[in-house]
Amino acid sequence: MCLIAWHWQPNSANKLLLVANRDEFYARPTAALRWWEDADILAGRDLQAGGTWLGVSRSGRLAALTNHRDPTQQRADAPSRGELVSGFLRSDLSAEAYLSELRPHANNYNPFNLLVYDGSNLMGLESRHARVLDLPDGMGAVSNADFQTPWPKLNGLTKSLQQQLTQGQTSDAALLALLQDRRTAADADLPTTGVPLPLERALSAVFVALPDYGTRACSVVRLGVDHVDFTEQGFDAKGPLQVRHLRAKLAPRV
Repeated sequence: MCLIAWHWQPNSANKLLLVANRDEFYARPTAALRWWEDADILAGRDLQAGGTWLGVSRSGRLAALTNHRDPTQQRADAPSRGELVSGFLRSDLSAEAYLSELRPHANNYNPFNLLVYDGSNLMGLESRHARVLDLPDGMGAVSNADFQTPWPKLNGLTKSLQQQLTQGQTSDAALLALLQDRRTAADADLPTTGVPLPLERALSAVFVALPDYGTRACSVVRLGVDHVDFTEQGFDAKGPLQVRHLRAKLAPRV
């Protein structure tokens, strides 16, 4: 996952609205959104390593992950970061307890940001700093830097999402359209992350489209008190795939 934005209203019937794009190599094998056979997890699945980038559980938990972009910090022998998402969704630990257990071991993985929601609290972990964040109500976002780092794509998506919410234009179609914005940032506004300028420019778009790498999934998740709606628009190198929408009743919290 490379870009996530959300609107969290813990005291509302519609607690969490989240929109996200997963960017990945087209050659990496991936299963589309579905209920997993081996767990009560609704998510797409990385068929190479077995984890996921964004998912929800039948008990109303949510987790999502972005990679921190720094080519100098990548290790080929590091475990898959996708297991951190599925690990939280399989767990019954609170968000705070899960991140507290993970924090001392976060540097075992290539750098990441992990967003978790346990039905009560929305929290994040920045692995580079081993820092746990208690995220506030309202709008938030993360891309391939620390939470709320004001990259152009993050600022653009957050502003557009806020406008859609204000105007009441929050249909799946409207939110998926926000996630398919291919405009790139001006060179003067680009971050410096250690990749060549042409790649930095291409990655500055909300929706990335390169010959062998790009946005593979645009997702909209709505978590209410007793239900979840999850919509995913898939893409491959040739263009859009089927839109999948799944609605499920959540198990009562004990």
